[in-house]
Amino acid sequence: MDFSQNILVYIILAVAVGYLVKKFLLPKSLFASGKGGAKGCGQDDCGCH
Repeated sequence: MDFSQNILVYIILAVAVGYLVKKFLLPKSLFASGKGGAKGCGQDDCGCH
């Protein structure tokens, strides 16, 4: 039981660290989709970006 809990904790820790690295350290250009400048505001620029 203790062994499986340790594995679960390490998996959750790895996912959390991976998310933080992706969110804050890697450039956004790596994850940009090919849609160009498509925004969810519609046709006018509402200033929400």
